[in-house]
Amino acid sequence: MQVTLVHVRVRPESVDAFIAATRANHEASVGEAGNRRFDVLQAPDDPARFILYEAYASAADAAAHKETAHYLAWRTAVADMMAEPRRGEPMNGLFPA
Repeated sequence: MQVTLVHVRVRPESVDAFIAATRANHEASVGEAGNRRFDVLQAPDDPARFILYEAYASAADAAAHKETAHYLAWRTAVADMMAEPRRGEPMNGLFPA
C-alpha cells in the first residue's frame, strides 16, 4: 500500500474555503478504484494546519490520482490559499494489508 501524508498550512483567512475544496476532492478520491483511504485531519491547536492521509493500493494508483480532474481542480483551487508549499511524506503502509 502506498501512503502519503500531505502536510498543509493555509492562510488563516482561507481555512473555510480550503475545507470546502478539500471535501470535494475527498469525496471524488474515495471513489477511485485504487483508493484505500483519503482522510483529512485538522490540527486542534492550529486550524490552518492539516494533514491529508492518502492511501492507495499501489504507487501507480497514487500517481493516477494526480491525473484526475478532481485532483487537478483541487490543486488549482487551493494554490493561492497556501501559507507555505504543501509537503508530501511518503510512507509504506503495513497494516491493514
